Amino acid sequence: MNLRRAFRVFQRNLTVFSKLYKSSLALNFAEPALYLWALGLGLGAYVKEINGVPYINFIAPGMIASSAMFAAVYETTYGTYVRMTYQKTFDAILATPVNIYDLVAGELMWGAAKSVLYGTIIMLVISIFGLVDSAAVIAALPLIFISGIIFSEISMVFVAIVPGIDSFNYFYTLFMTPMFLFSGIFFPLDNLPPLVANIAFFTPLYHMVNVCRSFAQGHMAGVWLDVLWLLAAAAILAPFPFRLMKKRIVR
Repeated sequence: MNLRRAFRVFQRNLTVFSKLYKSSLALNFAEPALYLWALGLGLGAYVKEINGVPYINFIAPGMIASSAMFAAVYETTYGTYVRMTYQKTFDAILATPVNIYDLVAGELMWGAAKSVLYGTIIMLVISIFGLVDSAAVIAALPLIFISGIIFSEISMVFVAIVPGIDSFNYFYTLFMTPMFLFSGIFFPLDNLPPLVANIAFFTPLYHMVNVCRSFAQGHMAGVWLDVLWLLAAAAILAPFPFRLMKKRIVR
């Protein structure tokens, strides 16, 4: 893998995005904003506090993590699949000196970059509305990039094995939605059955929510285990999208 060539793939995706960013930003921003409004203000009228924190302040940092996650996942599932299968962009790129490993690395970098972009937007919004207690939340940005890499790796593994674009429904319904609901964004997992809490521990969103919430509250010292988990997961998953995408593209 050549990082310079991988960056060219990243640059190509950025150039395309720069022409379409207005509609893309609006769509990806709307969903977390609606969750924050409907649950934070609507349900928050009945659930006043959780762990001594106003309910809307409790869920707001989780919206940073979930927005960053969905940005990376949408880009490296449907976006990657469309570029590979329908637009034949991958065929055109591979006709240049860029090889498969460069291409996959560029896609992963782009997914992680979009994760940081959308996470930053939500971070700014909740900060403007006074839902962040500490400027330390900015320190979560490098970890949002790491989590973006993780979600991009997972997504590209699925892209490599999926028989058709309709099968992404299984990925979102059976994996993404349960992880979103049981990651600690909307309620603590302490009172749930131990099995649910143990399963949640092995999902990246759970750890990213802990990081964003702790940093937003200025409690940076208690997240070292979550940080280590994210770094380890990114490293362990790294080989799989390269190997599986090579098999998919070569065949």
